[in-house]
Amino acid sequence: MKGALIRLHIAVFLWGFTGVLGRAIKLNEAWLVWWRMFITVVTLWVLFYFLNRIRAVAFKDFLKIAAIGTVLSLHWLAFYGSIKYSNVSIALTCLSTTGLMSAVIEPLFFRRRINIFELVLGLFALGGIIIIYATNLHFSVGIYIGLVAALLTVIVSVMNKKLISGYTHDAITLYQLTGGFVGLSILLPFYNMLFPSAQHIPQQLDWLWLIILSWFCTILTFILYINALKQVSAFTVNLTLTLEPVYGIILAFILYKENESLSRYFYFGFALIFIAVVLQMLRLLKDKRKLPVSTL
Repeated sequence: MKGALIRLHIAVFLWGFTGVLGRAIKLNEAWLVWWRMFITVVTLWVLFYFLNRIRAVAFKDFLKIAAIGTVLSLHWLAFYGSIKYSNVSIALTCLSTTGLMSAVIEPLFFRRRINIFELVLGLFALGGIIIIYATNLHFSVGIYIGLVAALLTVIVSVMNKKLISGYTHDAITLYQLTGGFVGLSILLPFYNMLFPSAQHIPQQLDWLWLIILSWFCTILTFILYINALKQVSAFTVNLTLTLEPVYGIILAFILYKENESLSRYFYFGFALIFIAVVLQMLRLLKDKRKLPVSTL
């Protein structure tokens, strides 16, 4: 159990580190995500081939999985776009509202009643976002994009729950990221026309940050997370995942001194969101089937 908890916290810490790396990489958000997915997908295919873990799926199922992967790639694009237009702290704060968004959105997809308590928590978190927005207007564009990123990751979660069962975590991860890479590659020329970027190829340290982002913050975290799930309760997993934005924001404060560009009301707004998220996680103690997987 102790080893599983350590692996889980390492995974969550690495997920929190993705925002810091996103700011360090000089590429714009689209090319950053494209290269991240390229390195990750190539590595996974080579790794799974030598480990004999590649399993075929029906073409129609691949299309479903690939569609989810494309939405995931758009989530990453919005997340890193939020960082580029604001900073890591703002982007992670917006992303921390995903659990509360899902409390409202999932009932609409699965045709069940909205829980009033969850709705109240959602309004609580909305109050936190409003406070942050009103007192950090210079980051308003980043906040808009960050909330889009949060919405997209909720859609990924809902689509994953509707995905047919019978496939391993390895197969879903491999084909989802592969499909996402293909989907993003198709959309990238159009995005580049709307938001042109002179730099398409990583330069100097960008390669190092991208490899760390792909190998450690994507592949390694997935392995650590899945292994931890075998021994750690759903409640512990959910509660630990609330530390993602906390780790990321602390790192951004230390490495980039982002606290100097944020108003003092940011902490109050973030506290409202964090309290709401923790209360929502406590509710999951009654439903051990809900196991969110981070999309960072």
